[in-house]
Order: sequence, then C-alpha cells, then structure tokens
Amino acid sequence: MAVAQAKQDALAARIAGLSFDAAGWQGALRTEALARLTAMGLPAKRDEYWRYTNPATLVAPLPAVATATTEEPALFTDLDCLKLVFVDGQFDAAQSDPLALEGVSLAVLSQAKADIHWAADLFGQLEARGQSPVQRPLATLNTAFAGEGVLIHVTGKPSKPVSLIYRATSAGCDAILHHCVKMEAGSELTLLEQGTAGARVNLVTEVDIADGARFHHIRAQGRVENDSTLTHIFARIGQEAAFKSFTMTADGKLTRNEAVMELLGNDSSAHVAGAALGEGGVHQDDTVFITHAAERCESRQVFKKVLKNGAVGVFQGKILVKQGAQKTDGYQISQALLLDGDSQFLAKPELEIYADDVKCSHGSTSGAIDETALFYLRSRGVPLRAAQSLLVLAFLAEAIGEIEDEAISEAISARLQVWLDWHEQ
Repeated sequence: MAVAQAKQDALAARIAGLSFDAAGWQGALRTEALARLTAMGLPAKRDEYWRYTNPATLVAPLPAVATATTEEPALFTDLDCLKLVFVDGQFDAAQSDPLALEGVSLAVLSQAKADIHWAADLFGQLEARGQSPVQRPLATLNTAFAGEGVLIHVTGKPSKPVSLIYRATSAGCDAILHHCVKMEAGSELTLLEQGTAGARVNLVTEVDIADGARFHHIRAQGRVENDSTLTHIFARIGQEAAFKSFTMTADGKLTRNEAVMELLGNDSSAHVAGAALGEGGVHQDDTVFITHAAERCESRQVFKKVLKNGAVGVFQGKILVKQGAQKTDGYQISQALLLDGDSQFLAKPELEIYADDVKCSHGSTSGAIDETALFYLRSRGVPLRAAQSLLVLAFLAEAIGEIEDEAISEAISARLQVWLDWHEQ
C-alpha cells in the first residue's frame, strides 16, 4: 500500500505543471490514457523493469535551475532529407522544410485539431497494447500529455528520408513528444532522428506497418552530458513486413531506450540494434520486448556498449514466442567493452517460448580490449590510441551493420570516431 501511494504521489507531482489538451480527436484518447496512468502510478526503483535504472530523474519535477544544454554537431548533413525541426519540444516551421513529400502525408500533432484524423486509429493504441505484460507508465504519461510530434502516413516509397532534428535552447525544457507512423501495404520509409530535445525528454513513437511494408529507423542521441532521455518505440508488424531500428547513444546523463514490437503477420521481421559509448557518470539502458505471434518470423537484437571511467550500461531484452508461432528465428546478443575497471555492464536476457519448432538464442558478455589484437596492431606501427579506436569500431561493427543504407552507416561510424577522438583528448 505504501509503495502504491508513493507512486500516486509521484504522479501528482509530475503532472502538476503539465497542460492537458482535450481538443478534437485527441481528447478522448488522452482522457483514456490519463485514466490508465492514474491506475498505474509512476515507476519506482523496486519495479522489476527498473531494477537496474533508477527512474527518479525521469519521474520527479525538473529542478528550478537546470543545467544548460549544449547543441551537438549536425549529423546526416550530406544526405538529401525532408527536415523537420523541433526546438525546445515545439515544431519550428521556419527552420523546417515544407510538409510535402511524394508518397507521404505529414502533419504536426499540435496543429491536427480537427474532429476526424487518420491518426485517431493509431495514437496511443500501440502504447496501450504495449502495457502488457509489462507496465510502461511513462509511455502512458506521454500519450496523455504530449503536446507536439509529427504524424506520418506513408502510402508509397518516398525518394528521401524524413529527418527529425531536435534542438534545445532552454535550460529547463521538459520536452514530451509523440510521433505516429502509419505504413500502408507495400510502402517504405526511412526515418532519421538526431539531437537533444530538452534537459529532459519523454519521446514515444508508434509505428503500424502493414503487409509488405518496410520501415527503417536510425536515431543518434548525442554528446549532451546533462540531459535525461526516455524513448519508447512501439511497432505492430504485418505479414512479410520489416521493421529495422538502430540507435547510437554517446554520453548523456541518463538514457533509457525501450522498444516493444509485435510480429503479427507471417514471414515478418524485426531488427533492433544499438551502439552506445559512455564515459564518467553516464547511465545507458536499452530495454527490448519482442513478441512473436505468427509463423516463420525473424527477430534480431544486437547491442554493443563501450564504457569507461565509471559509466554504466544496461541491457534488458526479451523474446516471447507465443503458441503457434512456429519456425520462429530469434537472435539476441548484448556485449560490453569495458575500457577500465570502474565501469559496469548489467544484462538481463530472457526467452519465453510456447512453440516447439523454433530457433532462438541469446548471449551476453563483457570484457576488456583484446590485448593480442592490440599487440598485433602496435607491432605494425599503429599508434596506441589509433589501435584502440580501430578495435572499438570493430567491436561495434555488428550493431552498425544492421543499417542497410551505406551512406547512413558511414555517417554513424564517422560520428563514433569523433566521440573516440574527443574522449582521447
């Protein structure tokens, strides 16, 4: 009872300064989400899925004086993209491209106030499905109170990616963003994300992928050292459809990325990967839950973390294979490269299988740089720091390899090299 009351007290304090928008088609959906949130309360450190990450900074109100954010260098600058810019959690039309792209219909959440909108069938729906068997109340808080985001309806195969760029100028920005992506049958989209939206960020993305559609997602979370970021991506994947998501995380005070996917159509696939680098008081958490509910589906979870000077990395990954989901192929690997004895990697891989004709595997390891490989490079004249960087990038290569677009993959590798160079100074 005391724990439940503490969660309710935390909820009341967290939402005290938030505005509730009941206008248009969003009103009933937000009201329903608020009712679910009230029933759950906010997460606490004793909750099973928060045992490795203290949610206190994500739950408590922001301090009156927050540390100023620092804008990180731009990424994907050489790619032809449709750029949508959000500043301090609000859409900035002046810095964004026009909302026009062949094969795609775009709208801004704060401006979509009509009584009827296609997003009414998606907004909050996948988030609600993702509450079982594990409650994710901070995602529900997002559905109830997110004031901004982008609504993307994909009917074809656009010629260029959609790039979401986040910038923060206010030291006290508490950004809550909610994106919806609806992929029609046979469509394809690449969605890029980069930047830091605020001193604290709560971001939810819901992706509904119809039969035969393909969704590519690449996210770069950058070198802002004092921000706290929580992201959720919920995906529903149809027959012969594909979902691929890659996240690069470099530093950040606290980062927790959750991915919740349902493979509902036969012969579909879901790939989730991440490359993380952290130094000092950095805490990085990747939590994944993939449900196989159809036949002949494939899932891959590939997470690599490089940690030094006391940084903490967390991986929680689960594969649930439901009864009847025969011929499932599930692969999960989480590995950490600890560059000193002060850093820590905490892993919780899980398999839960109710079908008898499946191929599922998981593995988790942590260790130091291979001294034999380092000696080999040094003996051939490679300087120590350059040799260490080569081995770190080689360690991350499996995760980066999940990116299909070669130009994007090269941009990610170049940014990781910048991080390595910066931290060697």
